[in-house]
Amino acid sequence: MSDPAEAPALPAVGVDVGGTHVKAGLVDAQGRVTSEAYRRTPARTAAVAVVEGLVVEVVQELLQQVPPGVRARVPVGVGAAGFVDADRGRVVFAPHLSWRDEPLRDTLAARLGRPVVLDNDAHAAAWAEHRFGAGQGESHLVVLTLGTGIGGAILTHGRLQRGRHGLAGEFGHQQLVPGGLPCECGNQGCWEQYASGRALARLAQEALRVGGPAAAGLRDACPGGGPSGITGEHVWRAARDGDPTSRTILAEVGRWLGTGLAGVVGSLDPGTVVVGGGVSGAGDLLLDPARETLAGSLVGRGHRPVPPVLAARLGQRAGVVGAADLARRRDRASFPRRAGDR
Repeated sequence: MSDPAEAPALPAVGVDVGGTHVKAGLVDAQGRVTSEAYRRTPARTAAVAVVEGLVVEVVQELLQQVPPGVRARVPVGVGAAGFVDADRGRVVFAPHLSWRDEPLRDTLAARLGRPVVLDNDAHAAAWAEHRFGAGQGESHLVVLTLGTGIGGAILTHGRLQRGRHGLAGEFGHQQLVPGGLPCECGNQGCWEQYASGRALARLAQEALRVGGPAAAGLRDACPGGGPSGITGEHVWRAARDGDPTSRTILAEVGRWLGTGLAGVVGSLDPGTVVVGGGVSGAGDLLLDPARETLAGSLVGRGHRPVPPVLAARLGQRAGVVGAADLARRRDRASFPRRAGDR
């Protein structure tokens, strides 16, 4: 049997399974990604086994780059875009994927022939920012991941807080607008419909359909010049290049982000908020309107600290890095569950 002291120095494989992609990386003990693999996630209607097969593919691809004498001991962590149960064995529900009460951890472990650590993708990203990124040194941290939707995670005294049933941090599905836009989760008016990559794309498509000279720069950013293929990334890249319509759209989404943050901060009183995910690539063009709205909407404003809202440092690799580090550390990222805990 190998010396347990060797385990932290091993590389680990981290996998981030999102609504549009499966990203994986070989990650060292300092949080550096030394090799990557990528697959596009099939449509939501695809069979569960199809997505699981993609996860197995990327893990095996990366393991081939590890020396044979070490390969069998490399841990694997998976961050899944969905509700993961308290035992971190099953994806109970995934709004953007076909998983429903899916025993993902054990299924992947059986197919890979090794233990797998499973967690929510936002928890994985938050853990990475806490360990290696913008949240280092903060004892009370909230992390948001803005991608296809909005994920979230809470750290208290440096520990991930998963809640009684493992579902804490699903900020994106708090109802911000009663009777508002329909959400893939089945409700209406969810925050993620107004402050996510999907929201950026929808507003951009609306602007392009209206047309006119103001939309010229945004039209140039579209794949093929048409609105149907535009994504949130196209919008924020056009905004960074100076397109005024894209900047207006980003500011609107930023204000919605700040509105939702006022509720999160009022409820949890974090010392810092970190915003990551693909949409965070917009930087201060998104975060400045969010900061301003948060400061103007927070309960008790003027009589309490307003936490800084920081851009994540690890970018779109955060979920991969966090999943790998959670696998390496196993359950040391969580408070131990005690008999009688509820």
